[in-house]
Amino acid sequence: MGKRKFNDDEVLEILKEHQHGATVADVCHRHGISPPTFYRWQSLQSRGPNFDADRIKALEVENQKLKRLLAEAMLTAATLSEMLEKTSR
Repeated sequence: MGKRKFNDDEVLEILKEHQHGATVADVCHRHGISPPTFYRWQSLQSRGPNFDADRIKALEVENQKLKRLLAEAMLTAATLSEMLEKTSR
């Protein structure tokens, strides 16, 4: 992923310019961004700050479930391997 040209505070300032009456084309031209980028920022900003936090929490829960499943599968594989060794002797 490339380096970000604008930090979060700068993005908010650019969006505020539009809210105070500047056209999208003027704001985009002034800051050197494309209209799709502007609208993507606007969309992300309208979701609110908790959107990413909720998504991260859901991913963490899913990650814990996957770790638990992996541990169970590894334990089962180890048990089967031991049983196979004992029966082959």
